[in-house]
Amino acid sequence: MPWDMIFTFIVLGVAVVLFLADKLRLDLVAIIVMLSLGLSGVLTPSEMLSGFGSTVVILIAGLFIVGEALAQTGISYAVGDKIVQIAGDKEWKLITLLMLAVAALASVMSVTGSGAIFIPIAIRLANRAAISPSRLLLPLAYGALIGGMLTLIGTPPNLVANAELQKAGMEPFNFFIFTPIGLIMLAMAIIHMLIYGRFLLPRKASGEHVTNKGRRTLQSLLRAYDIEDKIVRLTVNAESKLVGETVVSARLRRAVGITLFALERRGEKGDKPEVISVDTETTFEAGDVLFGVVDAPLSEEEATFLGVKITPLGEHDYHLSARELGMADLVIPQESNLVGQTILKAGFRSKHGLSVVGAMRRGKPLHDSFGNTELEFGDQLLVVGDWERIREMRTYRENFLLLSFPEEMESYLPRRKFAPMALGILAIMLALIIFRIVPSVTAVVLAATAMVCSGCLSPKRAYESINWPSLVLIAGMIPMAAALDKTGGLALIVDSIVAITGDHSPYVMLIALFLLTSIFSQFTSNTATAVLIAPVAFQVAGIMGVRPEPMLMSVAIAASTAFCTPVASPINTLVMGPGNYRFMDYVRIGVPLQILSIILSAFIIPVFLPF
Repeated sequence: MPWDMIFTFIVLGVAVVLFLADKLRLDLVAIIVMLSLGLSGVLTPSEMLSGFGSTVVILIAGLFIVGEALAQTGISYAVGDKIVQIAGDKEWKLITLLMLAVAALASVMSVTGSGAIFIPIAIRLANRAAISPSRLLLPLAYGALIGGMLTLIGTPPNLVANAELQKAGMEPFNFFIFTPIGLIMLAMAIIHMLIYGRFLLPRKASGEHVTNKGRRTLQSLLRAYDIEDKIVRLTVNAESKLVGETVVSARLRRAVGITLFALERRGEKGDKPEVISVDTETTFEAGDVLFGVVDAPLSEEEATFLGVKITPLGEHDYHLSARELGMADLVIPQESNLVGQTILKAGFRSKHGLSVVGAMRRGKPLHDSFGNTELEFGDQLLVVGDWERIREMRTYRENFLLLSFPEEMESYLPRRKFAPMALGILAIMLALIIFRIVPSVTAVVLAATAMVCSGCLSPKRAYESINWPSLVLIAGMIPMAAALDKTGGLALIVDSIVAITGDHSPYVMLIALFLLTSIFSQFTSNTATAVLIAPVAFQVAGIMGVRPEPMLMSVAIAASTAFCTPVASPINTLVMGPGNYRFMDYVRIGVPLQILSIILSAFIIPVFLPF
């Protein structure tokens, strides 16, 4: 075996281990792979950097921009609002409608983006129906994943498989070639969730509470974060050392472990008290009534030292959010700048005018000075502030996703008036791709440019909407496929697979490729998996003397069946905390769905794409 082939396999093996270990960012691993192949001489500099010029990378970047424009103009949220209008309190109906709606949206924008938009909608529907959000969020995640199977642009693995055909000079997949297969898979998944999965979904999350009206109140949110009994109400005495101090200069968190989030103050003429949220410049006055969260019960000695009086909380104090004060549930997405930062260093109060009063990780509340805990992907935060600040949180989707909030808050969509324009651009883009008037990448780049030029999306927001780590991951792994081909490693893998499965049945090979892709997709990026296995599928088809389309379709579909683990896809991880799911919930519900997907694909793919 030549040294360059051995070295390529070593690099591939190390990359897979690093992907599975999840100790380094996936995009950083891809860069290491790319540099290793270039510095070793296995690839030339131009071959090493070829991924960054790939049409697949450009196309996916354009789709991120188009998808963000749909969100910013309110089109994506309008789909959810329609469900709210027509859905009753029947659980089976809610599951069905959610899976259909999120799948439809995921067919034209990213799976993670469409799922993220629907998470707060699902929580809102669950609250209205007085059921646990855990009954809807996992079906939502599976619906989003299968939505990626519905169109050519639904998910990157589809585009990777299509690129193999284009690279060989063959007729590429048309836009709707995935649709019948995806629709059958979606129908199967919905039936599976209604007949089997529904009875295994958690029925009530720990500490969860919904009102009869279906709206989460301030009190229920505090209970969910296990801080209901840690709220204190303090009256500032005239001789208090706090008078004249600001929230920052008083350093109450450091002194006695109090996180203030609001105060009640009477007007100069003794008017009705007004509740206001606190920020870094808020100055304390005599008579102020402070509301905060304590790490430990405040002693009488500490209260005397501060010059405050501990006042019992009344029932009316739990409804502060009705007008002046807002409260919201946030989740940290995968590529957030907050990952790795502590809550204190993140500066929520100085940057957003909000106080973080609670935190949860994987459905469990964090205690003991959580402000110094480094944030992780999927962590939930409970923030308090005025309504306008809460509304503005929807514009920071790259750093945190707004999960739930009392229903008094209206939608905050700064570019809603451009919705008709965005719809028109989307329709033109789809027409250009469907009728093959221009190449898909040209149509998508045109649409992305039009979204910005027409005002549907600001240039700054367009750049921010692109998931750069995902693009770097794809661009960095494309040279690995090239290295395997150049060194003969690809041929060796193909020969080994054929030797193991036999070359007498293309059906057996299709199942083997599906199984291989789906297993890898449970633990690492499905896009990286598709980049590596799609060339194998193409070569295997050539050796067996069959058409490559069904083999490539098998890889693309399998890459989207990331059902079995919470780390298989970002959308699986995002619903884990709000749904209070455990690893075994994914296994119990996802493994049977995975098996059904393999069996069904073996029958339906050859029907639509004969060997």
